[in-house]
Amino acid sequence: MVNNLEQGFFGIGIQNGKTPENLGVLWRSAQNMGASFIFTIGNRYAKQACDTHKATGAMPYFHYETFEDFFNNLPKGAMLVGVELDEKAVQLETFTHPRRCVYLLGAEDHGMSKLAIEKSHHLVKFKSELSLNVSVAGSIIMYDRQAKFNF
Repeated sequence: MVNNLEQGFFGIGIQNGKTPENLGVLWRSAQNMGASFIFTIGNRYAKQACDTHKATGAMPYFHYETFEDFFNNLPKGAMLVGVELDEKAVQLETFTHPRRCVYLLGAEDHGMSKLAIEKSHHLVKFKSELSLNVSVAGSIIMYDRQAKFNF
């Protein structure tokens, strides 16, 4: 298990998630990949059938009504990393993950809000022929983080 208390920490969540199933799969991956916390912004789904490891009981789960509320409550010293297909986003293959960060994914159909894109400290994207399920995209980001850090 990754010891994020020694090496830093990360949280991951979705803004205006489209389906509760996506959150359950993301949360399960987050628990397996060493996330310190999970969160939602906007739509709220507190319990998921896909969350078979019961991640919401194993790590803190936060819900924010608005992006502004979320942004104002980022952990001190944490960088916001938006995962978005945007012209300003850097390729995941060359991205250096901050030790202390929060990853934000948008809904599959609308992506992140304009404000969330503007406020992100970093934007990251990766190559994919077609669009991916948001929980799969989040899992790829977390795997890349884990693979690049020498824990």
